[in-house]
Amino acid sequence: MEHNEEIPSTPATPGTPGAPLFGGFNNGNGNSGGRKSLLKGCRCFSVEEWSVEDGGLQCSLPAPPPVPLARKVGAEFIGTFILMFAGTAAAIVNQKTNGAETLIGCAATTGLAVMIVILATGHISGAHLNPAVTISFATLKHFPWKHVPLYIGAQILASICAAFALKGVYHPFMSGGVTVPSGGYGYAQTFALEFIIAFNLMFVVTAVATDTRAVGELAGIAVGATVMLNILIAGPVSGGSMNPVRTLGPAVAANNYKAIWVYLVAPILGALGGAGTYTAVKLPEEDDDAKAKTSISFRR
Repeated sequence: MEHNEEIPSTPATPGTPGAPLFGGFNNGNGNSGGRKSLLKGCRCFSVEEWSVEDGGLQCSLPAPPPVPLARKVGAEFIGTFILMFAGTAAAIVNQKTNGAETLIGCAATTGLAVMIVILATGHISGAHLNPAVTISFATLKHFPWKHVPLYIGAQILASICAAFALKGVYHPFMSGGVTVPSGGYGYAQTFALEFIIAFNLMFVVTAVATDTRAVGELAGIAVGATVMLNILIAGPVSGGSMNPVRTLGPAVAANNYKAIWVYLVAPILGALGGAGTYTAVKLPEEDDDAKAKTSISFRR
């Protein structure tokens, strides 16, 4: 009986191109019977090597290529610029239109901005977008301290650039873009609210970004929804900043530094508390290898 396909002269080694995926299932004809590996046919995976260890079949997936620091900082700048521009513009438009956009509209705008930026840049820079997040990750050893000044510098510069861009677009600059206390209990109420909402935000961020059991693919939705919830809670009193650069950039552009220390200190303390609390309550890692594979990026 004649065969049309060419039979190799020597058996192919499992794991090489054209070789059977499971070497023990060779049918004796030197081919895999026309069957293809499900993983090799799936674009979501790129299988490099299979090996048998401890009686089980192990799959080795390629590690993603390292991202240069310059690209990380650039992505952090662009992401923070988009977030600051969108969140501040929503507040300015709301004031300009006498409240037509409403608190819900401002909260939804900022939450959506956070979500799309995380989905767009999370795999590049981790999408911190917030000095409080960067400092918290570094404190818990999920992020190198030597990169902290570059990240925070990019975030501050992006916030100032976005604020002055808005000042040019919405001339004269409307005070609605600046987060200032408006509660009846002075700075104490604003400080407490900013601390609590930053705590909430960082608790969620730590869960989806550092815990291998969390659904990392939904990080953008989870964090964006948390931001929206926080603004709905604290917006009428503190402006719902939860981010030092959300306040700093518009304050510089509008030359309004009222209670700025509250918005610089409270979010950082709240974020540290939220990150530390989640780290304390999360389930222990199954083994050291799982802990080593934990990613600080929003996209794993």
